[in-house]
Amino acid sequence: MRDQGPGLSEEDLERMFERFYRGDPARGRGPRHGSGLGLAIVRQIALSQGGLVRARNHPEGGAVIELLLPKA
Repeated sequence: MRDQGPGLSEEDLERMFERFYRGDPARGRGPRHGSGLGLAIVRQIALSQGGLVRARNHPEGGAVIELLLPKA
């Protein structure tokens, strides 16, 4: 999945799958909600199924998040 935003900061790319990590509030669009657990849970589910989740910035702009799971 690729969004059309400005991409992710280097710190977000390094830490976004850590438990309780929440990115820079200045980059948000509204009131901050959540506990910073969602992407950590996604990572754990992917790992438990033999897969992985990763994030990067697309060369043409925007962020790309990939969830890769093995074939059954």
